[in-house]
Amino acid sequence: MSTITTITYLISSILFIIGLKNLSSPKTARRGNQFAMIGMLLAIVVTLFDREILHFTFIVIGLIIGSAIGAIVAKKIQMTAMPQIVALFNGLGGGASAFVALAEYYRSDGVLETSMIVSLVISLFIGVLTFAGSLVAYGKLQGLIKSAPFVFRMQRPLNSLLSLSFLVFGFLVVINPVNNTGLLAILAVAFVLGILFVMPIGGADMPVVISLLNSCSGLAAAATGFVLSNNVLIISGALVGASGVILTRIMCRAMNRSLSHVIFGNAGVVDTEDIFKTETRKVVRYVEEDAVMVLDSAQSIIIIPGYGLAVAQAQYVLHELAKTLIDRGDKEIRYAIHPVAGRMPGHMNVLLADANVPYDLLFDLGDINDDFQNTDVVLVVGANDVINPAARFDKKSPLYGMPILNADKAKNVIICKRSLSPGFSGIDNELFYNSKTMMIFGDAKESLGKMVKLLKS
Repeated sequence: MSTITTITYLISSILFIIGLKNLSSPKTARRGNQFAMIGMLLAIVVTLFDREILHFTFIVIGLIIGSAIGAIVAKKIQMTAMPQIVALFNGLGGGASAFVALAEYYRSDGVLETSMIVSLVISLFIGVLTFAGSLVAYGKLQGLIKSAPFVFRMQRPLNSLLSLSFLVFGFLVVINPVNNTGLLAILAVAFVLGILFVMPIGGADMPVVISLLNSCSGLAAAATGFVLSNNVLIISGALVGASGVILTRIMCRAMNRSLSHVIFGNAGVVDTEDIFKTETRKVVRYVEEDAVMVLDSAQSIIIIPGYGLAVAQAQYVLHELAKTLIDRGDKEIRYAIHPVAGRMPGHMNVLLADANVPYDLLFDLGDINDDFQNTDVVLVVGANDVINPAARFDKKSPLYGMPILNADKAKNVIICKRSLSPGFSGIDNELFYNSKTMMIFGDAKESLGKMVKLLKS
C-alpha cells in the first residue's frame, strides 16, 4: 500500500503544479482549478485508506456537511463578494492545519521527535494567526468591521511583546513537549496577534493582505505535513506558500509599497486633513448621450474596470455595451486590468469572467499601457487611484511611484462615477478635471444601461 500511496501522492503533486501553472492566465484558470481538484481528491482518498481508519462515520458526516455548506456558498455567493470568501477560505485553511497538528499532538501524548515538535509549534502559530487575521479581513470586506485602519498607541511594542512571548513558549514546548500549557499559550498569542496584524491595515491594502494570508495558510499546511510525515501536504503547502509570497510581491510592486510598510507602516492610513482637501475647481457634467456620441465615432476603445464596477454589479451591462459597440462597426474593444483594481488579486478578472467577457480581450497593465496614446476613447468604470496621474509627478502623494494605467494619454476619457470623492488614497484625481475627460455621474449600472439603449435605438 505504501508504494501505491507514494505514486498517488506524486501524481497529486504533479497535478497541483500543473494546476498552479494554468492559474497564471484567465484563459486556462478553469482548467487549472480542475487539475488541482483532481489532485486533491486523489490525495484525500489515498490518505484515508492508507491510514487504515477503522470507522469512517465521523469522516463521512464531515464530508456531507462540509460539501453541503460549500455547495450552497458557491451557488449563492455573488461575484462581488468573492474577496471576503477568499479571505474566509484562507482562514479556514490555516485553522484546519493548526487543529490537525494539535490533534496529532494529543494522539501521540506529546511523544514526538524534536523536529516534529518544532514543526508543530510553527503550524499552530501560523495556522491560528492566519485564522484570526482572515476573520478580521473577512469582517472588513463584508462591512462587519470598519474598513478604516484601527491604530492605537503602543501597538507595535505590544506586537513585539507577543512575538517574543511566542518564541519563549515555543522554546518551552520544545524542551518539554509533554506539558501542553505552552501549546495553549501559543494558540492564545497567535490568535491575538492575528487580530492585531490585520486591524491596522486599511481597505486599500486588502489585495496584499489576502495574498499574504494565502501564503501563510500554505506555510501552515506544509508545517503540518512535517508533523504528520505527509509528503503531499508538504508539497501542496509549499506551493501555496511560495505562490502566495510571489503574488504578495507583485501586489506590493503594483502599489509601490514594500511589504514591511504594509505590515508595520499602518498601511492605508491617510491624514484625515488630506482626505477633505478636495479640489475647488468644477467639472462639466456630461450625460449618457454625450458619451454615446464619442463611443460610436471611436475605432479603438479601452475599458478600465475598478472597484466601483463591483459595487454597482455592472459587469454584465458593461459587457453588453462592449458587444453592442463591436456589432455597430469595425471597433477594437479591449479591457485594461490593473493588478490592484478591486479588493483581491484578480478581482476584475473574476467579475469579467462571470459576465462571459472573452479572455483575449483582457490585458494586464504591462501589456497595454503603451497603447493608450493611440487610443480614441478610454471608458473608466469605477476606477480611481489606478488612473491617477499624480502617481507620476506629485512626490507628496501617497500614490507617487505607483504604476498606473495611462488613461490620461488617450484622446478622450469617459469616467462613470458616483461623485468626485477620492479613492482609498484620499486624494483628488487630476484626470477628473482634464479638458479631455467626460464625467458621467451616477450609478454605473444605470449609466451603462442607458448607453446600451441609446446605441441600440
